[in-house]
Amino acid sequence: MIHGVIMAGGSGTRFWPKSRRKNPKQLLSITGADSMIRETFCRLAERIPAERIHVITNSAQADGVREHLPELPVRNIVAEPASRNTAACIGLAAVRIANADPDGLMVIVPADSFINPVPAFLQVLDRACKAAEQNAAMVVIGIPPTFPSTGYGYIHRGELICEESGVRVFEVLEFKEKPDRQTATLFLESGSYYWNSGSFVWKVSTIIKALREFMPGLHAALQHISDSLGTPQENDVIARQYQGMQSISIDYGVMEHARNVRVIEATYAWDDVGSWRSIENLREHDDAGNVLEGKVLALDTNHCTVIGDSEHLIATVGLDNLIIVHTPDATLVCRKDQAQDVGKIVDILKEKGMTELL
Repeated sequence: MIHGVIMAGGSGTRFWPKSRRKNPKQLLSITGADSMIRETFCRLAERIPAERIHVITNSAQADGVREHLPELPVRNIVAEPASRNTAACIGLAAVRIANADPDGLMVIVPADSFINPVPAFLQVLDRACKAAEQNAAMVVIGIPPTFPSTGYGYIHRGELICEESGVRVFEVLEFKEKPDRQTATLFLESGSYYWNSGSFVWKVSTIIKALREFMPGLHAALQHISDSLGTPQENDVIARQYQGMQSISIDYGVMEHARNVRVIEATYAWDDVGSWRSIENLREHDDAGNVLEGKVLALDTNHCTVIGDSEHLIATVGLDNLIIVHTPDATLVCRKDQAQDVGKIVDILKEKGMTELL
């Protein structure tokens, strides 16, 4: 059987002040009418029944996830006791699924990606599942780059393995860390590199075996958790094992070392929605290139993103290339080219003890 895993533990600090600890980016309606996590769930639900879709989040966000995804069984919303990056997140999901379906397939996706159109995503997903069942392959979805991004990891593809209905599957030669501008330009020009989407497909048995081989410490902790599942000690064991877990991504911990890896070329539009800058690519613009939401009066204002509400008027005059986001207790104003630095505000708020704004 196929099982879906939605990774939803991120804090989304680059979307402050809208994104907060209890209501982070994935619970906001950033890319459409629904929250990002609900859009992600609905895509998976086209292929996977709700009882086999799992969300790995944290204790601060678990209640919010339940509100946005009432179809999910309560047990399928799992709150990690501490943030330990994607290797631990995926490993926890794997041992939980393995208890019920040791030979099942796992489809792992982030909660906060923009994907369109959905039928193209489903076609790629179907092909990924087929590839993962063949020779116990580990499959990653790669995004054809459209510009020399220095903010994404890259996948270097090898030989074409097969092509079916326009969807191509390649061997993976290597994973590359986030490059500098010159290297990213070379990757783009070569035509043989993909952005790493952070979406994976593999058998539960395959990933558990890979964790045992490449991350034996994490595997041992997960085995203790597996043994406790369904017992009164489950939560205590998970909390205790998480204390000593290494915080590392699945890319560094497993994928860079694994041998039988495949990359499937995405045939749909994708955006990781990493900062407020992403909004300009996902929303409609007015004649001056502005993205405006809420009660906004924009005079001689060009190429700005202004986000407010229906009660508070935001008036701008003579502005260019700015991001303005207003909430009842905080307002952000920044240049578009510094949108990636918004998360630093959250770090400063933590240092100053201003927890009410986190």
